[in-house]
Amino acid sequence: MPSHTEENYLKAVYKLAEAEPDNSGVSTNRIAAALATRAASVTDMLRRLADKGLLNYERYRGVQLTAEGQRLALLTIRKHRLWEVFLVQHLGFNWDEVHEVAEELEHVQSPLLMQRLDGFLGHPALDPHGDPIPAEDGAMRRPAHRLLADLAVGELGTLAAVKNTTAPFLQYLDKVGLQLGALVEVLDKVPFDNSFEIRINKERTALISAEVSNNLFVTE
Repeated sequence: MPSHTEENYLKAVYKLAEAEPDNSGVSTNRIAAALATRAASVTDMLRRLADKGLLNYERYRGVQLTAEGQRLALLTIRKHRLWEVFLVQHLGFNWDEVHEVAEELEHVQSPLLMQRLDGFLGHPALDPHGDPIPAEDGAMRRPAHRLLADLAVGELGTLAAVKNTTAPFLQYLDKVGLQLGALVEVLDKVPFDNSFEIRINKERTALISAEVSNNLFVTE
């Protein structure tokens, strides 16, 4: 089994490749930024993972996960997101509090425990941030949604997921009343800064920035 650090690297490479699926490989600098570490340390780890057959690494060309590397990355993501569901639904954590705890719990190496946890939770499809939870075999159904920023004035959407899952951003959403499942109507777009005036759940209005609207996914 990979070490905790190796799992973190595989997960980071998977998420970075998922964010920009151009098949060109993930650069060392992007990995270093995502993991807040030095590029030299990243290079050493990438070589180790390549030696284990978990990714393809060629200097200056970026890295790509092998089939086994992707399987392990998705397994780690599955564990992380299942634990987040458990923490929110059964231990009273708020959605801005679960990430760091789940980062620790995702390294538990017990397939039986995760099977039991999945069953206990009722086999959830999404985590508390709206991200899909990979199945045990690595399959992942991605919900059809669009960015709130792409909605036109007068359009409505239901908040389905958030791209930015940092605690400050989630706390901001709580403050303005934007939780998953909220009905959002675009009342106006401000040309000056591309900010949005929105109505939430047909009740309150709020002005959100372009950055916020580009971090929210909605369904029709």
